[in-house]
Amino acid sequence: QVQLVESGGDLVQAGGSLRLSCAASNLIFSRFNMAWHRQAPGKQRELVAVITSAGNTNYADSVKGRFTISKDNAMKSVYLQMNNLEPEDTAVYYCNAERIFLGQKSDYWGQGTQVTVSS
Repeated sequence: QVQLVESGGDLVQAGGSLRLSCAASNLIFSRFNMAWHRQAPGKQRELVAVITSAGNTNYADSVKGRFTISKDNAMKSVYLQMNNLEPEDTAVYYCNAERIFLGQKSDYWGQGTQVTVSS
């Protein structure tokens, strides 16, 4: 079955950087839109960044200029480079793969990786 495995979460001080990785298996990676979402304690899950199958990117306003999403189709991996981290970035970060084909949506999620930013 499809698997998305995140890694790279850690405890970091404010102003620091982290790079999250998500390795996908058992899906035609290049045909999927890939995204990072996050969920902080007591809050709803929110979209952080997305990269489409064509390579177009979009970001939440709160992370623009600080986070960069990228992907490697050959490695079936998507990355999130996070710079100038803030305590408000503390959350579990989830990798998501989504595709709509012939009117049917395929939607897969990883288990998440914890990012904690201390002040």
